[in-house]
Amino acid sequence: MLAKTISIVIPVYNGQASIFRLVSELVAALPSPLEIVLVNDCSPDDSKAECIRTHEAYSNVVTFIDLARNSGEHNAVMAGLHFVSGDFAVIMDDDFQNPPSEVIKMVKMAIHEQLDVVYSYYDKKRHHILRNLGSWFNDKVANVMLKKPSGLYLSSFKVMSRFVVDEIIKYDHPYPYIDGLILRVTSNIGKIRVEHNQRQEGKSNYTLVKLLRLWLNMFTNFSILPLRMAIVLGALTGLFGLGLSGYAIYEKIMNPNLPLGWAALMVVVCLFASVQLISMGLLGEYVGRLFLSMNKSPQFTIRHRYLRQPAAHD
Repeated sequence: MLAKTISIVIPVYNGQASIFRLVSELVAALPSPLEIVLVNDCSPDDSKAECIRTHEAYSNVVTFIDLARNSGEHNAVMAGLHFVSGDFAVIMDDDFQNPPSEVIKMVKMAIHEQLDVVYSYYDKKRHHILRNLGSWFNDKVANVMLKKPSGLYLSSFKVMSRFVVDEIIKYDHPYPYIDGLILRVTSNIGKIRVEHNQRQEGKSNYTLVKLLRLWLNMFTNFSILPLRMAIVLGALTGLFGLGLSGYAIYEKIMNPNLPLGWAALMVVVCLFASVQLISMGLLGEYVGRLFLSMNKSPQFTIRHRYLRQPAAHD
């Protein structure tokens, strides 16, 4: 027995075939007291009905939160974290790629080593190649943007202490990035190797567009490095233009009859225009997100909530 309450947050999207069985296995594998928070991210399938059935079958364990619109995985997780009450909160997917048996291993490590966060990592990831490529790119960017330790893999399967949960849910802006918030709160982080199974039902919900959106979220929400990069890029292209001008003057002096190069002129114009447009785009992204934050755009909107009814001994 751990003598600690474990809360599990599961964002649900196209999970109608797996969610009831996943919760059943979690309840069987983990000790009491246990709470599971299911967050239906406006899934287009029958996930809502399955979540309600799961809540009714395990009403003393399961809380079900039904969002009114699709908000994205990280927003759905934030919604779930507002309803957890345990000493530790575990975030996991709804597709059985994270075995329920590994949860207890992660929580024990957090307790024994007094860690705020424990991330899982895998010897072999069994995601789709597009997801693996996106994760690799996201990891490399996070090393620079978030000052993430290079050996730490930001897995979606992780456990957080009560302290970290309480700090994270203070963030109420519309573009949360869970790992960015974690790294902003604490450096007391560990990692543990776990099994990673093949997806048992359906296919990954991560499309290229969603991966790019996730990357952009990290890129602009938790660092001003892109703005500094735009300054450096502008300075470099300015130096390039100055050097090219000097070269053109030199050539004209050495050969007065040399005609001006239309091609060179167009290259320079296009180069400078691209830098300006990139810089304006970055500024627009920052200003737009600032506007939406000041405009109090909701992080998530809850349509229905089905709260668990703890047993008398919990």
